[in-house]
Amino acid sequence: MKVSLSWLKDYIPIKMDAEDLAEALTMAGLEVEAASDRYNYLDTVVVGRIVEVNPHPNADKLKLCKVDTGDRTIPVVCGAPNTKKDMLVPCALPGTCFPNGIILEKSNIRGEISKGMLCSPIELGLGISGDGIMELDRNHAVGTKLHHALGLSDTVFEIDLTPNRPDCLSIIGTAREIAAFQKTKLSYPEINLFEPPAESPDTAKDILHFSSVTIMDTDLCPRYSARLVFDIKIEPSPFWLQERLVSVGLKPINNIVDITNFVMMETGQPLHAFDFDRLAENRIVVRTAEQGEKFTTLDQKERILSTGMLLICDGEKPVALAGVMGGMNSEIEESTTRILLESAYFDPVCIRKTSKKTGLATDASHRFERGTDSGGTVKALNRAMQLISKICGGKIIHGIIDEYPKPAPERVITLSVDASNRRLGTSLSQDEIKQYLKSIEFAVEKIDDDNLRVIPPSFRVDINRFEDLTEEIARLYGYNNIATTFPLIPAEARPPSKKIELRNRLKQLMTCLGFTEAINYSFINKLSCDRLELKADDPKRRMMDVLNPIAEDQSTMRISLIPGLLETMQYNISVQNRNLKLFEIGNVFFNTGQKDSLPDEVEILSGLWTGARVDAYWGSKEISCDFYDLKGAVEELLRNLGIINTTFTGMEPDACCYTKPGYSARIIVDDNVIGLIGEVHPHVLRNYDLKQKACVFELDFDKLTGIVPDIKSAQPIPKFPATSRDITLIVDKDIEAMNILQLVEGLDEEIVENLHLFDVYEGTPVPAGKKSISFRITYRSAAQTLEDETVNSIHREITGRLIKKFNASLPA
Repeated sequence: MKVSLSWLKDYIPIKMDAEDLAEALTMAGLEVEAASDRYNYLDTVVVGRIVEVNPHPNADKLKLCKVDTGDRTIPVVCGAPNTKKDMLVPCALPGTCFPNGIILEKSNIRGEISKGMLCSPIELGLGISGDGIMELDRNHAVGTKLHHALGLSDTVFEIDLTPNRPDCLSIIGTAREIAAFQKTKLSYPEINLFEPPAESPDTAKDILHFSSVTIMDTDLCPRYSARLVFDIKIEPSPFWLQERLVSVGLKPINNIVDITNFVMMETGQPLHAFDFDRLAENRIVVRTAEQGEKFTTLDQKERILSTGMLLICDGEKPVALAGVMGGMNSEIEESTTRILLESAYFDPVCIRKTSKKTGLATDASHRFERGTDSGGTVKALNRAMQLISKICGGKIIHGIIDEYPKPAPERVITLSVDASNRRLGTSLSQDEIKQYLKSIEFAVEKIDDDNLRVIPPSFRVDINRFEDLTEEIARLYGYNNIATTFPLIPAEARPPSKKIELRNRLKQLMTCLGFTEAINYSFINKLSCDRLELKADDPKRRMMDVLNPIAEDQSTMRISLIPGLLETMQYNISVQNRNLKLFEIGNVFFNTGQKDSLPDEVEILSGLWTGARVDAYWGSKEISCDFYDLKGAVEELLRNLGIINTTFTGMEPDACCYTKPGYSARIIVDDNVIGLIGEVHPHVLRNYDLKQKACVFELDFDKLTGIVPDIKSAQPIPKFPATSRDITLIVDKDIEAMNILQLVEGLDEEIVENLHLFDVYEGTPVPAGKKSISFRITYRSAAQTLEDETVNSIHREITGRLIKKFNASLPA
């Protein structure tokens, strides 16, 4: 909203400059977005002296003038009849933007160069009449900017109001706030109406003889006030009225419309004038629209209305869209002599819905949809009648129609001084609080030493409870005056959720292991189960459909993270990025089979490794990753989480349909299966158009959370050196290396510190059906340095037990 400083001064003396006033308004809750002088467009208009006047050689009515602008003399072509030598005039220079939007440029007029323009008051927006160019007093210095010479200055504030402050959508409302923080008195305009009594020679009848108002929906229109004025003359408004409207960004139209706009900007109450002679039966009916009803508004557009929209009608037809815009069929015209003036209160929700549905946003709807003053309709109506009588010379019909079937209830709020001070962190006295509230026209009475009885004025539609009052007190006391304090909270912090900590830890560890996090949609293709080659009775086929999918290939909730990782792999390979190490943590969803029930959600950590084991460098050969590479990564992940006793056991060929038999394993910790790992089945790769092998793993996050130890243990750094011995055995191909390692661990040899499998080999010269397994045993004593004889003796014993247990042999 735009507010003119000069207009504000009509109601309150301003004690501060424009910059300080803008800051004070902002701190009071009326944020000033911009402040500018509306006469800045006169910066390029200077006081000029006509040095020479000659006739134009190619035009009888034009003259060639030479004008002194202070720093130079310029040629100007002018057609004003009052042009004369030594005359001081406003001279606009090229680049001047006039109020009508025209920008002055250097021009050639009938073969003569003109580098400026001598201006009339109308062209400068400084008047609405005058013949010829504007003659200035002789005491002005040549070259002075015109607005400085004439003392023209009017700061206009652009205020961004919050929706709960419709009371400030007016000049008086803004002046009221200034009066409060300036501690000065607000002067309201005096309203003195000459209203001839009924049956007088001037009016003949009371208003009820001429018209009536019927409200058919009192919920949407609680109050409707109207007055009549006859024998008016439609003509342009006086200059002062046009100036006031222009200062706040409104365009003058005619005296009646300008007066209604002036009163709306002054008081915040929208008004509407109807041509009384165009109202059928000369009466007003307020009703709701019928579905599909048509109505042509003042912008000459036909609107199709819906039920719930409020209409102002005459005895036959709609004449206005209530609170939004009038109709073409009751518009004020030059021939209008009698008007009915409306001042009403409409339901804000109704007006907001009407404005949104019709796409009409007007100054009136902007105020009505936020809430106007239901108690101020008559006052605004009388103010407009006073101006109409003064400017238009009309005769006011005696009486007023004021239909108010549902008066707004009085809002009484009890305010505790102690509670207010506790809430705000202040120490204000009861008298100070009382004075603050009275300064913005609240009725305040003392109940006892602590409590006050407060009644907000009708224009403050946002005040309904104790908290609203404390906000007003804080505003008026000054937010800057409230000391900054911090809440007293205990130093002990609440421990974070174990799941959140573990989730972040997993992401960090996977990143350290060289994996990149992938984030896929929770929606997958309905064919994903088929692409994973899942059996018909697989529990993962319990898919949850999405009612309104964003795409056909995202129509179900995911039952595994593997489809998303495979699709990510497919995309990367399509752009020649073949070496991938990906992981994802997220929920998978399983249909419970019960109607209208939410799915079961399980959080899963999944990973995928494809391509090279390490990036190939100059002179090196690229080696593809395999099952054991990913297994090593999972082992390292679990080891860093403090999880021991992890085993990887082979799976039956049909245990997992999307991993390759013989290259798959369950991940078990303390006899609990927490996940699986394996190479992706070739059929599954083919279903995803992939030709490059990949390995994947899945870990149940919830099970993982339960086995991660809360307490970390440590042991001293060994004082004595370690020594190692290798064992290579030829065993049956079906024997798992894990079984061999478990047997060694089960011997509980005190000096065996660590076991490490470093090679598995099949092929020549190993016999068919056999394989070679090599592993290293590290020996160390915590009490002494080990001698070779002791180590060799224990190593031979371990080797003998392994040969006997697994029917193994040593390589030749």
